Amino acid sequence: MSVRTQFFDIIDQASWLQRTLLIGAACSILWTVWTVPSTALTQRVFRDALLFICIPVALAITHGRKLGYRIDRTAIRDTIVLAAFVLPFYLVGSSLPSIREYYPMWSTTLAFGAFLPHAIQQLIIVIAAETYYRGLLCVGISDEIGRISIFISPIIYAFHHVGKPPIELLLSGPTDVLFGAVDYHAQSLLPSIVAHGLGLVLLDWLVLHEPVFPPELVMKSLRWIPVPL
Repeated sequence: MSVRTQFFDIIDQASWLQRTLLIGAACSILWTVWTVPSTALTQRVFRDALLFICIPVALAITHGRKLGYRIDRTAIRDTIVLAAFVLPFYLVGSSLPSIREYYPMWSTTLAFGAFLPHAIQQLIIVIAAETYYRGLLCVGISDEIGRISIFISPIIYAFHHVGKPPIELLLSGPTDVLFGAVDYHAQSLLPSIVAHGLGLVLLDWLVLHEPVFPPELVMKSLRWIPVPL
């Protein structure tokens, strides 16, 4: 019996939770081994959309499950609260030398014709990430395991941030838990998509301008953080 046949036999016999974790792990592995040039934004969009949107959505549809694609009063309220909470992190972070050196991740300028397509593709990547981490691995399995679903993806999320500025890697796990908790409460991906997506676009826009705060002052204030800034 081939490995492929054994894999599908396991999937056929698995519960929704088991299938989600198995296929989620497979998507993560494929994402890791499917390398994309650091300058190829469009290729990154294609890879992430295929692995982190198409596969989870297809899985949810075929099993009659929901991943959090909904907007209601609770989702809107939680979105406003989360966005307001993370805004200072983007404002302060955009003044850090390590962040300004790394971002924008894909080359762009402030010219409308360059920045708008860049921002749209960034948002697609964020929607893909939120569909996978907070949709498939949190909201999608919350009926089975409740609040524990909030803690399923932080390690994977942090691993996928390896290579980014140290401060971002340090905060990636707690950020995953925060976004997961808010999306779990709202049973919607809207809060994390807005906070993450618009925040990332804002960060690029800020980095392309002069720092909001003097970098020396920010670094002095954050010198207690045990990573290079």
